[in-house]
Amino acid sequence: MDTSAIGNSVRNENDEYADEDDVFVDDSDDEELEPITLGFLEKPKNRWTLSRQFFPSKAGGLPAWLDPLNIPSGKSSVCDFCGDPLHFVLQVYAPVVEKDSTFHRMLFVFMCPSMTCLLRDQHEQWKRNPEKPSRSVKVFRCQLPRINPFYLSECPKYDGNDIPTGSGAALCDWCGTWKGDKLCSSCKQVRYCSEKHQSMSWRAEHKIACQQIKISSPALGPNKNGTTSLESGKVGNKNIWPEFEIIEDQSECNVDTTEDNTLSNSLISRNRSDDTMNSLMDSFQGDDDKKSWAHFQERIANAPEQVLRYYRNSNAKPIWPILSGRPSKDDIPKCSYCGGSMCCEFQILPQLLYYFGVENETNSLDWASIVVYACEASCEASLPYKNEFPWVQLYSPSAAAH
Repeated sequence: MDTSAIGNSVRNENDEYADEDDVFVDDSDDEELEPITLGFLEKPKNRWTLSRQFFPSKAGGLPAWLDPLNIPSGKSSVCDFCGDPLHFVLQVYAPVVEKDSTFHRMLFVFMCPSMTCLLRDQHEQWKRNPEKPSRSVKVFRCQLPRINPFYLSECPKYDGNDIPTGSGAALCDWCGTWKGDKLCSSCKQVRYCSEKHQSMSWRAEHKIACQQIKISSPALGPNKNGTTSLESGKVGNKNIWPEFEIIEDQSECNVDTTEDNTLSNSLISRNRSDDTMNSLMDSFQGDDDKKSWAHFQERIANAPEQVLRYYRNSNAKPIWPILSGRPSKDDIPKCSYCGGSMCCEFQILPQLLYYFGVENETNSLDWASIVVYACEASCEASLPYKNEFPWVQLYSPSAAAH
């Protein structure tokens, strides 16, 4: 995403109001008319344009790892509560042009699809500066200089000749997302990131395919080029969200505000939107949350299908759907690598759940907002993928209680 165009009290763990000095990170009174870039989802016309050598911003499907060799592994790739491998949510290409080391820069968001884990995540995110934070939502930042082992220094030409210059890690043949560190002990050709995915694959298809592979294709080897291999046609059919390209649109200040243009072509129908809003309004306790929700709806009504709001290099601030569950300045940690300040990078809106086909049912995955904070200096560190900080706000007053 082109960054040149982008640019009071809170409850504590005991549900008491914080000190007056504990000021909110974001004040909605200051956000008016500040231009920001909005992100919308479209089905890709050509899926190959979402390959990693084109540095795509995308949601769902499989991640297009920027550094395809040194991807996160071990505990970084799993939910800290249930231990299951995390699902890919989206990635945003956001280079910082002032530094050579950030010529390519990508942020990746992953989360556990379990609402139970997200509720536990709520309690953990309010713990300030924990030694070992436990999260079900994780964000990774990866950046590369213009001259690097994986890509040509020239911009992609989209003529069919754009190929990456380096190979990637062998990936899990079930999810296609994480490193395939475990080999099937029988055919020794299919890789998995975890025992759970190996077990799921075995029950779903590999029990039969394994014997066929040993008999008919003994020469095939495991995946070594950063893509899925043997069972790529079926990889993640039931375990990944639908794939979309994130399209960068004009800044919010320039969006046509007429009601006809707002919803006439909307994929999110007026009836569904009204029903959802009325249901949420009924659940809010107190006028402050209702006012905050009305303000949020007013802001997004100009472009109701937006799923992403990009704030870096801008004075604009997140728009919070409800007043409760907003972070204070002290709730946002310092960068764990350089100790510097973190800034608001982007906000993921709940409209994304609609595109992912998540049903509005009890215990279904849901959130009011996910705001990603990243190192303001986009610092260097020895790790190819650096952890950044997501703040998740939930709708339900009981769910957000802390």
